[in-house]
Amino acid sequence: MNTAIKIIFAAGLCLYSFSALSANTKQEISELQESIAGLKEGQEAMQKDLEEIKKLVQEGARAAPARAAFREQDVSIGDSPVIGESKATVTLIEFSDYQCPFCSRHARDVMPQIVADYVDTGKLKYVMFENPITSIHKNAYNASLAALCAGDQGKYWEMHDIMFANQRELGVDGLKSFAASIGLNSSEFDTCLDSKKYEKQVNSDLATATKLGVRGTPGFVLGLTDSKDPGKAKVSVYIKGAQAFDKFKANIEQLLDSAE
Repeated sequence: MNTAIKIIFAAGLCLYSFSALSANTKQEISELQESIAGLKEGQEAMQKDLEEIKKLVQEGARAAPARAAFREQDVSIGDSPVIGESKATVTLIEFSDYQCPFCSRHARDVMPQIVADYVDTGKLKYVMFENPITSIHKNAYNASLAALCAGDQGKYWEMHDIMFANQRELGVDGLKSFAASIGLNSSEFDTCLDSKKYEKQVNSDLATATKLGVRGTPGFVLGLTDSKDPGKAKVSVYIKGAQAFDKFKANIEQLLDSAE
C-alpha cells in the first residue's frame, strides 16, 4: 500500500513538474516555432529563385551572347548611396536586388560585420548599386526606385533594411507603407515613386553591372579609392554571390596592404 502511494505521489509530482515546465517554456517554444517558420520561408524563396533561373537557362539562355568576364577598371560612384568616409582607402560596391533572398541574407548576416570592422574604422566605404533582375523578380525594379526615393529624404539605408526584412511585401502599396513607417513624407515619397524619378539611375547601374561583367545578385566589386577623386575607384576584385565574411575580409586586407 505504501509503495502504491509512493508511486502515485511520484507520478503526481512528475505531472506537476511537466505542467510547470510547459508554462515556463511556452513562450520560448512559440518563438522557436516562429524562427523555424521564417527559415522555411527563406528556403522556399531561395528554391523558387533557383527554379526560375534553371527555367531561364532551359528556355534559351545558352543561346544568348556570353557576357564579358569581369575585368579591372575604373568605376564612378556618382550619386549612389554610400556608408563611410569619402576618402576611405578601399571602396566596396554591392550590386543588389531587393527581392533576392541571397541579397537579404548578406544584408542580415555579413554586411553588419563589414560595416563594424571596416566602415566604422574608416578603412572602407560601402556603396550600393541597384541591380534588379526583373526576369525573375517582378517587384525588384520598383523596390530599387523606392530605396532611392527614400534617399531623397535621407533614409535610403532605413528603406534598404525594412525591404530586405519584408521581401514578400514589395508591391507598390507595401513600399508606400514602409515609407510611412520609417517617417518619410508620404506625399513626397509617393510622387517620387509614381513618377519613376530614379529610373535613369537604376538603368545606369544595370549598365554598369553589365560593363563590369557582374552576373547575378548579390555581386560585389572591390578596389582602391582614387586618391585624387574619391568619387572613383579602380576595382580589381569580384566577389560573386552571398559569401561568408571571411571572403570579404581576406580581399579587403589584401587591398589595404597593397595601399601601404
